[in-house]
Amino acid sequence: MDHYFTNNNIKDKPINFKVYIFNKRYEFLSNQGVFSKNKIDFGTNLLLNTIQITNEKSLLDLGSGIGIMGIILKDNYPNLRITLSDVNKRALTLAKTNANQNKVLVNIIESNLFENIEDKFDVVISNPPIRAGKKITYKLYEDAYKHLNKDGSLWIVIRKAQGAKTTYSFLTTIYSEVVIVNKKNGYYIVKAIK
Repeated sequence: MDHYFTNNNIKDKPINFKVYIFNKRYEFLSNQGVFSKNKIDFGTNLLLNTIQITNEKSLLDLGSGIGIMGIILKDNYPNLRITLSDVNKRALTLAKTNANQNKVLVNIIESNLFENIEDKFDVVISNPPIRAGKKITYKLYEDAYKHLNKDGSLWIVIRKAQGAKTTYSFLTTIYSEVVIVNKKNGYYIVKAIK
């Protein structure tokens, strides 16, 4: 079975769609073999509408896919230095196209989790690849801690049915403070502070 966190050869079938958020319209090019290929998924939308950016200067969108979260945040916080990272080469190619199409400048890195990421950030956001398994997602949470600046925060979206409560408990063993910031339709937005 092919997943969005792999690089298998998948038939090329470009898809265009629009996202309306923050009283603006964004256009994205997508394709087969990427996460939520033809719309903004509910969890990503909820995370975008929940995240609070104040004085943060840098943000990593880990598992960025085609770049929806990072691109929209960059447009709304132009002084925020944003890095998009994903293991999926097709998604990253689309992210570059989408950043240009939406007229934002972001840094794009191919990386399996934090493998090729050296910087530290004020914020790490992720709609984690739950289907990759607990071992991988928990490693993501642990490594995010190491890549956060002092008082930095990890923001994730996770469904209750996919382990939101056990994820919350696990995060409390690593981070100094963990808060469920929002809950809707079985989706939880969790903020973990270093």
